Amino acid sequence: MGQESFIYSFVARGTMVLAEYTEFTGNFPAIATQCLQKLPSTNNKFTYNCDHHTFNFLVQDGYAYCVVAKESVGKQISIAFLERVRADFKKRYGGGKADTAIAKSLNKEFGPVMKDHMQYIIEHADEIEKLIKVKAQVSEVKSIMLDNIDKAIDRGQNLTTLNDKAENLRDSAQEFKKAGTKIRRKMWYQNMKIKLVVLGQENIVVWSNVIKVAYMVLDAEWN
Repeated sequence: MGQESFIYSFVARGTMVLAEYTEFTGNFPAIATQCLQKLPSTNNKFTYNCDHHTFNFLVQDGYAYCVVAKESVGKQISIAFLERVRADFKKRYGGGKADTAIAKSLNKEFGPVMKDHMQYIIEHADEIEKLIKVKAQVSEVKSIMLDNIDKAIDRGQNLTTLNDKAENLRDSAQEFKKAGTKIRRKMWYQNMKIKLVVLGQENIVVWSNVIKVAYMVLDAEWN
């Protein structure tokens, strides 16, 4: 993914944009705002195509998160970006400042945050795509195995056979979970190394040791 993969992003309460970020000129903000006016208020994800770009929206609990991306950027990658922005925004402002903020009053605070999330997704696109595929495989395997179990029940197969099928489902899910955990570990560790550089070279040795210990603890918890 190139640096120009993501064009524009905003966070809105209802139809009021609270924070936005872009480094490009054009009518993207106007089109995105028009789409926002027509969005259903129910929690959901929406994608619209326009002039070789996608306008992606994540609506949740009265807030809308938007990113405009080049058409070459996969929909799931754009949604992954919106999920990161949503989680960060909710953590910073949930149940507080965001509920009373006026239009674009959070630009200065949250605009740079959206920029950082864009950069993160661009730099880790390959790992994120792998994680998305793993999750899709888990869902597919689970759906197939549960369907097989339902069919077995309908046919009246004995409990031993059903138990074996259930064990196979559990084992398959466990294997995919391990693969997903490995990818998340790698992304987490890379992200923390980047933060270390930002925090300052003078503390990098000390913080590296701290991160290694934290990584070992998380590794134990994830397993």
